[in-house]
Amino acid sequence: MKLSAINRYLLMIIVICSAVTSNVSAASNSIDGIRVWPAPENTRIVFDLKNTPDYTYFSLSNPQRLVIDFKSTQNIAALKELAKNDKRIKKIRTSKAKNKGATRLVLDLSEKYKLNVFPLAPAGQYGNRLVIDLFDENRITQSVQTSYKNDKRDIVIAIVAGHGGEDPGSIGAKGTYEKHVTLKIAKKLAKLIDKQKGLKAAMIRTGDYYVNHNRKTTLARKSKADLLISIHADAFTSSQPYGASVLVQSSRRANSEFTRWIANRQKESELLGGAGDTIKKTKDKNLAITLADMKKEYTMASSYEFAEHVIKQLKKVTKLHKKKPEGLSLAVLKSSDIPSVLIETGFISNHNEERNLNSSAHQQKLAHAIFKSVDNYFTNNSPDGTYYASVSYKKHKISRGESLSVVAHRYNVSIGKLKLVNNLNSNVVKIGQLLKIPRAD
Repeated sequence: MKLSAINRYLLMIIVICSAVTSNVSAASNSIDGIRVWPAPENTRIVFDLKNTPDYTYFSLSNPQRLVIDFKSTQNIAALKELAKNDKRIKKIRTSKAKNKGATRLVLDLSEKYKLNVFPLAPAGQYGNRLVIDLFDENRITQSVQTSYKNDKRDIVIAIVAGHGGEDPGSIGAKGTYEKHVTLKIAKKLAKLIDKQKGLKAAMIRTGDYYVNHNRKTTLARKSKADLLISIHADAFTSSQPYGASVLVQSSRRANSEFTRWIANRQKESELLGGAGDTIKKTKDKNLAITLADMKKEYTMASSYEFAEHVIKQLKKVTKLHKKKPEGLSLAVLKSSDIPSVLIETGFISNHNEERNLNSSAHQQKLAHAIFKSVDNYFTNNSPDGTYYASVSYKKHKISRGESLSVVAHRYNVSIGKLKLVNNLNSNVVKIGQLLKIPRAD
């Protein structure tokens, strides 16, 4: 009897172990987490998996659903209330899969959406992922409503807060996410710009979600932006590097984009500004190339000039990593019709700068420095038809007996502002010297 009982006990263990082994082999993968990132134009759903996902998907209507089957996968992620803050997804739930060992997840949708489904390999802090983007069928882009002062339009500044959503950017030693820092600085900058008569901010990202690089320039263009500013925080493998820097598009990237635009000028002439219609209609390819090249060169020169203004202001509030604008091949700077810069506000990997970048007061200083750059640049380079152009610098020629203080008093501006605008190192002026007179203090 004892032997029989032992045999039965051993048999039970073998059965249990076989079942466990069978389940493990049937489910060689697992869904460890699910993240939902709502944005104005789309929702991104990210599935975090143990291994590379093996999946299929299909859509159903009446009611609208998206069904994803994960082969040989078990789900250990909580589904309840995952989509409670999203307007596009009513619910994420499980359903019975056809294949044994598979997990079927169903997204109950509020309506039909354009789909983009793709896997991502491990990168940074993330492992294997499956990404699903639900895009609105008809994207409604809220363009910036520019004010008009006596028939003079506002200058529009597109502000890109770097990273967002499932893309945190760099992460500091104390856990600071670059995406949060950039958004805070961007919002502070937008407030300063909107307070300034003649300027208007266009925020490309207003919350914690991701906007791909091509879409950033598209949104900036739809807002009729005169300038694009992308805000970031730098990082390195060690904590030693520090300081802010300003990046502009490299000529190599500009030339590759330029070549593509020329090849597709019928489709993309609107990207080339005022010369777009001419470029599109002309049968003379050499003329098209010349016009487009002039636009590209103007945009690059304007970007560099604005970048110099930014560096001049940033060095007043923080240390610099690079004392001159640096040219790099970056997707967000690729626009050939909108002057664009990327501002690295400091190294989040540096302990002191991570602390500063978390400081609201320091964020405000950075935002104000960038704002002053915008104001100074467009005071000198006002686009035609703008309010800034209507109140741009007056010219004054120094006459015998006049001094800098006399001119300052006459136009109700400070001596310091006169010197700044005219790049003067002293109060000495000469007869016949032409001075630019800024707006009154």
